[in-house]
Amino acid sequence: MSEKEILKRIYQLVKPYRTAMLLAMLCMVLVAGFSAAQAYMVKPLLDKIFFEQDKYLLNLLPLALVAIFLAKGFFYYGYTVLLQKVGQSVIKDLRNKVYSHIQSLPISFFHKTPTGELISRIISDVTLLQGAVSQALVVVLKDSFQVIALLGVVFYQNWQLASMSILFLPVACVPIIIFGRIHRKLSNNNQQTVAAVSNVMHETIAGNRIVKAFCMEDYESSRFAKVVQKLYDLIISDTKVKSFSHSLMELLGGTFVAFILWYGGSEVLDGHSTPGTFFSFLTALVMIYEPIKGISSVNSMIQQGLAASIRVFTVLDTKPEITDKPGAIDLTPMQNELELRNVSFTYDNKVQVLDRIQLTIKKGEALAIVGTSGAGKTSMVNLVPRFFEVTKGQVLLDGHDVRDVTLKSLRSQIAMVTQQTILFNDTIRNNIAYGDLNCTEEEIIEAARAAHALDFINEQAAGFDTVIGESGAKLSGGQRQRLSIARALLKNAPILILDEATSSLDTESEREVQKALENLMKNRTTLVIAHRLSTIRKADRIIVMQNGRIVEEGNHDDLLAAHGIYRMLHNMQH
Repeated sequence: MSEKEILKRIYQLVKPYRTAMLLAMLCMVLVAGFSAAQAYMVKPLLDKIFFEQDKYLLNLLPLALVAIFLAKGFFYYGYTVLLQKVGQSVIKDLRNKVYSHIQSLPISFFHKTPTGELISRIISDVTLLQGAVSQALVVVLKDSFQVIALLGVVFYQNWQLASMSILFLPVACVPIIIFGRIHRKLSNNNQQTVAAVSNVMHETIAGNRIVKAFCMEDYESSRFAKVVQKLYDLIISDTKVKSFSHSLMELLGGTFVAFILWYGGSEVLDGHSTPGTFFSFLTALVMIYEPIKGISSVNSMIQQGLAASIRVFTVLDTKPEITDKPGAIDLTPMQNELELRNVSFTYDNKVQVLDRIQLTIKKGEALAIVGTSGAGKTSMVNLVPRFFEVTKGQVLLDGHDVRDVTLKSLRSQIAMVTQQTILFNDTIRNNIAYGDLNCTEEEIIEAARAAHALDFINEQAAGFDTVIGESGAKLSGGQRQRLSIARALLKNAPILILDEATSSLDTESEREVQKALENLMKNRTTLVIAHRLSTIRKADRIIVMQNGRIVEEGNHDDLLAAHGIYRMLHNMQH
C-alpha cells in the first residue's frame, strides 16, 4: 500500500468532519498571523522607542502586545479543541468500523488470526493512528502555517538575507525524510512485537489452569520476557534514532543562526540595515526554526501512525467469505426438512473433511452423529448455519439453499450448545437473555427452570444478578453448561445443534444436564454430536461417520446388531 493510498484513506475517515477541520485551520492561520505580528513588533520596539524615543508608541505598544496575546490564546484554544474532537471522532469511528468488520468475518478467519493480534489492531494500532491524526496533525498544520507567516515577515524585513535563509529549508528536510523511513520500519516491527506480547498474555491468562497444572510458570515467564525484551530493544533503537535526529536538527539550526548573526550584524555595522530591522528579522527566523524542529519531532509519530494504519486497513480489507448474496430472501421458520445433498467440504482447499454426504433430517427428528475423532462430525454441522461454506453440493432448508437466504434469518432458526461453553463476564440474567434481548424476566426464569439451573442460581448471593467471571469461571462445568442450555431454550429456535454437550462433565453433572437437554430437544429438529453413546439411546436415528463419509445408519439396537463401527465404539465404552 503506497503512502498516497494511505493518506487518501485517512482523508476519507476525516472527511465527515471537514467543517470542524476548516474552522480549526482558520484558527491556526490567525494564530500564525499573530505570531508573525509578535516578531514584526521587535522593529518598532527598537527603532522607534529605544533609538527615536517615541513615548506615544511606548504607551501603545504594550496594549497592542496584550491584545495580540489575548487573540492568539483564544484562537489557540479554538484549534486545539476542534482538532482533538476531529482526531478522537475519527478514532472512535475507526475502532467501531474495525470491530464491526471483524464480527462479520467467518470462523476460519479467527482460526488463522491470534486473538492477541486482533486486540492489538483495535487498541494499540488505532491509538498510534490517533497520535498521527490528532496530535501530529495539530503540530504539522500549526507549524506549517507559522513558518509561512513568519517567512512573510522575514522577506519583508530583508529579502536578500531571507533568500539565503530559504536555502536552509531543503537541508533541514533531508534528515526528516531519511529518519522518517527508519522510524516507519522500526514502528512496523514494534507493533508486530506488541501484538506478540498481547497474544502471549491472552494465551497464558486464558489458559492459566493448564500453566499451573503443568508447573510451567517459569517457562511462560521466560517466554514473555523474551518478547518484552525484543519490544524493549526496538523502543530503544527508535529512541536513539529520534534523539540523533533531534540533535542533528539542533546542530543545523544553530550553525545557520550563527551565520545569520555574523552576516546580519555586518550589514548593521556597515549601515545597510537598522538594528530594529535586523533583530525583527532574527526573531522571526528563530521563531521559524522552532516549528521546523517541531515538524521534525513529530515525524516519528506520523511514521508510526502510517505504519499502524497499514495494519488496520489490512484487517478492513479482509473480505468476508460468507455474506448475503444479492437478492437473498428471508427464511421462514422450518416446516419440512433439512437436507445435505451430495455435500463435500475441503478446509483451506487442502484437507478433504467431508466427502459426498447425503442426509435428510425431518422436522422434529433427533439425529445423533457419532464417529471417531476427525471423522468430520463438527465440520458437517457447522455447514448448516454457514460457519463454513460447502465446497460442493448443497445444504437445503425446506428446499432453500442456505446460500440463497439471509444469514440472519438462517441463524435465527438455529440454537447451539457446544462442548466448549462460551459465556460472558456478565450477570447470569444477561447470559441467559443473550439469545433474545427483548425477553421478559418471567421468560428468563422459566428458561432457567427448564434447564435445571434455577436451584443453583437461587443459591448465589445475588441470584440472577451474579456476575459469573470470564467464561463463567466462578461456576462449575455443569452449571456453565446448564446456563448455555437456558440461553438456547430462550432463543426458542426450531433447529438445535448439540456438539458433545456433556462429554466434559462428571456423571452427576451429566445427569442434570441430560435432563435439561431433554427439555431443550422437545419439538425441535436436533443434531446431536455425541461422544458418550449412552446419551443418544433415545435418538430417532443415529449415523456413524468415518473419514468424512456416512458409513452406518439406524437406531441404537439395529447398529449394535450390525457388528460394525458403532458396535466397536459401544464396546470401547463398556
